[in-house]
Amino acid sequence: MKGLIETNNLLQETNYDPVLAATTIAFGFVFIHPLADGNGRMHRYLIHHILSEFGYTKREMIFPISAAILNRINDYQIILEAYSYPRLDLIEWKETADHSIQILNNTIDLYRYYDLTLQSEFLFECVEETIEKIIPEEIAYLKKYDQMNQYINNYVSLPDNKVDLLIKFLDHNDGKLSKRKREKKFEELTEEEIKNIEARYLEIHNIQKD
Repeated sequence: MKGLIETNNLLQETNYDPVLAATTIAFGFVFIHPLADGNGRMHRYLIHHILSEFGYTKREMIFPISAAILNRINDYQIILEAYSYPRLDLIEWKETADHSIQILNNTIDLYRYYDLTLQSEFLFECVEETIEKIIPEEIAYLKKYDQMNQYINNYVSLPDNKVDLLIKFLDHNDGKLSKRKREKKFEELTEEEIKNIEARYLEIHNIQKD
């Protein structure tokens, strides 16, 4: 870990490509696997943090690359195993009394000067998907959400949290509010009001009514 931190500090002082720097440090961290739990979450945080530190993304901007990784979770698992799996035969270990693992040999050289070609390609592809697909789709959704929110607030009287809940229910059911949800959560709305809200949702989202 000391070497990984020193490497990060050195990269911060160069013009090294931000995505390659994020690959080097974040994947270096997850391969070292220093924590008992949370290594994957920390790994994804480091990607966000390093891209921000290098000025690739703005500090106040959420760059949802984790969503791109989640969309390709099988590929993510494959590239993790592509590096770590071949090294298993080189590691001597035994199970401890608490069912953890104790490493018996020196393994530090297994994690020096690693080839991160696959991991770099994967992260570049995730960055591309984030920029070209995920962010535009999120912006488009937020615009539609705002339109729907404004319509509901102008049409009926509901607290903000219930407006948000109503939109989420419509999102999850193709613009329809189920009978069960109506009776349990929105008993104050009339049948006509619900039908008009559903119709407006379909119109905003350009969904053809069956």
